[in-house]
Amino acid sequence: MTSDLPATLAAGPGWPPGLPPQGPLGGVRVLDLSRVLAGPYCCLVLADLGADVLKVERPGLGDDTRRWGPPFHGEDAAYFFSVNRDRRSIALDLRTLAGQAVVGRLAQAADVVVENFLPRHLAALGLEALRDTTDAVWVWVRGAGGDGPDGGKPGYDVMAQARSGLMSVTGTTEPTKVGVAV
Repeated sequence: MTSDLPATLAAGPGWPPGLPPQGPLGGVRVLDLSRVLAGPYCCLVLADLGADVLKVERPGLGDDTRRWGPPFHGEDAAYFFSVNRDRRSIALDLRTLAGQAVVGRLAQAADVVVENFLPRHLAALGLEALRDTTDAVWVWVRGAGGDGPDGGKPGYDVMAQARSGLMSVTGTTEPTKVGVAV
């Protein structure tokens, strides 16, 4: 996974220049700190409406779904492209002070920040405090919410299918996972 933004972003202030604004959300800057499906899909809808979306990915690895294939296009899975289109990306190690500093500057310049970290990871990366110091709208996507008996636990589609009973009434008699389209 390679970044398509100039390395000077690491030292520069604010939001990197992009395409001219278009659509109803033209000019809205969205910082995408999410991964897998729910957060990236949220950003996909915003991008489809014209928002300028910048996705932050892990250096050398990228989003987990880059490896969820086949089918693949080059080294990246088609699944990744299906929910991460219409955005630029940058590779940043959020475990480092340098990566956190860049994300901090981007969050300050963003209108919206979308993340789906577990609460404990958000705090460990220093992003919880950042959320309180920006004017951006923070969208946090959680499978089980932040409170309650399952608050802070990860949530994926297969878990929601099992807990809701949906998995028991679909497919054939052997265990079958409902696809993403549901």
